[in-house]
Amino acid sequence: MRAYTGIISPKTHYFDSSEPFTPELGGLLPSLRVAYRTWGKLNAAKDNVVLICQALTGSADADAWWEGMFSRGGAFDESEDFIICSNVLGSCYGTTGPISLNPLTGSHYGPDFPLITIRDMVHVQRRLLEGLGIDRVKLAVGASLGGMQVLEWGFLYPDVVQAIMPMGASGRHSAWCIAQSEAQRQAIYADRDWNDGWYAEGHPPARGLAAARMMAMCTYRSFENFQTRFGRELQQGTTNFKAESYLRHQGRKLVERFDANTYITLTKAMDMHDLGRGRGEYEEVLRSSQIPVEILSIYSDMLYPKEEQEELARLMPKSNILYLDEPYGHDAFLIDVEKVSRMVRDFLDGRALEAHSAA
Repeated sequence: MRAYTGIISPKTHYFDSSEPFTPELGGLLPSLRVAYRTWGKLNAAKDNVVLICQALTGSADADAWWEGMFSRGGAFDESEDFIICSNVLGSCYGTTGPISLNPLTGSHYGPDFPLITIRDMVHVQRRLLEGLGIDRVKLAVGASLGGMQVLEWGFLYPDVVQAIMPMGASGRHSAWCIAQSEAQRQAIYADRDWNDGWYAEGHPPARGLAAARMMAMCTYRSFENFQTRFGRELQQGTTNFKAESYLRHQGRKLVERFDANTYITLTKAMDMHDLGRGRGEYEEVLRSSQIPVEILSIYSDMLYPKEEQEELARLMPKSNILYLDEPYGHDAFLIDVEKVSRMVRDFLDGRALEAHSAA
């Protein structure tokens, strides 16, 4: 399977681990490769680390998909912090995933790639940091799937991470989100080229993956955003509505840069997200959190509504909640980066640094 080499930045580093990895739900990965990027310099004490966790179709190239967050005095300031973003386990941008070769068979994993969870992703990130000699993270920050990883960091490694900032995420995936994910997966399964996940490199289930992306885009934005941006206008010279053309464009773009088995793997991992699983009663688990948490909620988010972030803020003792009152929907964290960047920097310069200094 193609390795998306034209998309992965040449500045990408790779961490290889020959130690087998056993996912939470079973199976075995005989070895691991993790693709990651860094910005800034690690100080002598190795305590100026900021960890960025990516969203669903993102990569380690956070300076590309979250470009406006990188600036002097901004969220990710290379003059102050050592910033790390790794491609998640199960993805297709350099880290071990369905398109990787299984060293035991010599063939790509494809649909045989084991079921993974958000916790697996975080354990792999921790293995990377250990390999880099890093035992302390000043702040872990991310949105959507990234926010789920950030929350798990707070429970899996509270002795490592000093503060967390989840954005547009919940403590457990709702029935609403699970239904959205399954509808998207069924679109992929229905593609004639799906072949139970054993599709040929040159014949991926493009129609199905494009349709899945179009469904997702309808939940990443809001009613108001679609009305304001497209209304009922037709694309010039066609009988297609602009909203239709936009969705088709988004579908084509994802097909060009993403793998269908990867999409299946990561959406299933998101569906398994539940901070309470195996730890005890959900509310009590949240109440046990002892690190500073800054939560970002988006008023117009129809995928992860503000009530879910408000639940986190109500139950997690050292938490605070901020809001983006923007019409963009779930993707506001990618659009209104000036405000988001300022919020992250304020947290870093205040409560996160205070927590770090007290540790």
